Amino acid sequence: MCHCSHNDPQSAVDLTRVWRPDDEQKPAPVNPGGTELYRPDILETIEQKIAELDSELRELSLDIHAHPELGYEEYYAHDAYTAFMTKHGFTVDKQFKLETAWRATFEVGSGGRTIGVNSEMDALKGIGHACGHNLIGIAGVAIAIAIRAALEKHNLSGKIVLLGTPAEEGGAGKLALLEKGAYEGMDACLMCHPAPGPVGSVSLSSCLALDRLTAEYTGHTAHAALSPWEGKNALDAAVLGYNNISALRQQLKPTHRVHGIFEGRDWAPNIIPDFARFVSYVRAPNVKEMLDTAKRVLPCFEAAALATGCEVKIDRSNSLFDIRQNKALGDEVANIVLNKYGAIDYTWGISSASTDFGNVTYALPSLHPGFAIPTVVDGGNHTIAFAQAATTIEAHNACLDVSKALAATGVRVLIDDAFFAEVKRTFEEDKALRGL
Repeated sequence: MCHCSHNDPQSAVDLTRVWRPDDEQKPAPVNPGGTELYRPDILETIEQKIAELDSELRELSLDIHAHPELGYEEYYAHDAYTAFMTKHGFTVDKQFKLETAWRATFEVGSGGRTIGVNSEMDALKGIGHACGHNLIGIAGVAIAIAIRAALEKHNLSGKIVLLGTPAEEGGAGKLALLEKGAYEGMDACLMCHPAPGPVGSVSLSSCLALDRLTAEYTGHTAHAALSPWEGKNALDAAVLGYNNISALRQQLKPTHRVHGIFEGRDWAPNIIPDFARFVSYVRAPNVKEMLDTAKRVLPCFEAAALATGCEVKIDRSNSLFDIRQNKALGDEVANIVLNKYGAIDYTWGISSASTDFGNVTYALPSLHPGFAIPTVVDGGNHTIAFAQAATTIEAHNACLDVSKALAATGVRVLIDDAFFAEVKRTFEEDKALRGL
């Protein structure tokens, strides 16, 4: 049953229901012609260019999907994307600040603003492109080339910087690029991400901030049967740390997440383990709450070491921030999507996951909409089924639709002074809401 108001144009789409592959309903604008669009002629140019690129982008997406690579090992993707952007006339910097990162730039006129775009590349261990980064990659390409086409056809000035960003899955590639200055000079930055969601919907939700905590326990080996009392069991310490967190979890807010895995070295059932590692992620809706919860998790590790007589070393690295969706950018994308392509929601997307793009949104005005693709039951992100979903023509078309809206928004950043002033104003306004 739809929970939308009948006075709401989005009542045609049930925003509580996930788009399934066998659904008869197809993506369609929920408010066609309902509001005024900025420069429809520019949007038409963007649509024409992306339609022209459609088969090339599809081929590129499937090629990347067929060659999954882990973070910081995206050599095939690096070469495929840089060759594609070179072919389309962009100035390409290979191995840009990181071994598998790259930059493609194009400037029309002089003295204009700069719009940034991101293309992710990495896959997941054992399950390939189960987060749809093949779609994210071609979205960045489509946005960049479409913006160029609009600038050239309509005699407008501006610069496009497309970054190929490695290692989103656990490697914090964008954080490394931020620290190395790769985002300097950008006036705003855009990208998108596939996820389960309502049919044809684009999501302007945030995501969870994340702190990576790694506890390394050091004990002492002993024969596990002959003289176990001579040992100090590092695995027991890791297990106790895990169980301590399980006890803590009842007192954590339901919007917070703490989860992790054990890693070992030279383990054998007849030897008391002298080393164990517990890799844990702490997530919360914003950075402040994440840091508060992490403070409560740290004693769980320390108490486990005390109880087992082991030493513990705790490492914290590469904290990821929540996404701060720029309101002006988001409102513009929403207006285009509702008029031309589908629905808008503020719930789905990657709202309970995390991304290194969150750190980018803290640094400069940015937008990271999710876009729904058809998924099977229990086939969301980080499943083999989602990897399969990311190859479907429906997913491809949804990717290109959100790319059109983002490209049009990017052009407006470059040419509309009043709009860009609002982008900056809402970015500054959001700073006061972050609680840091």
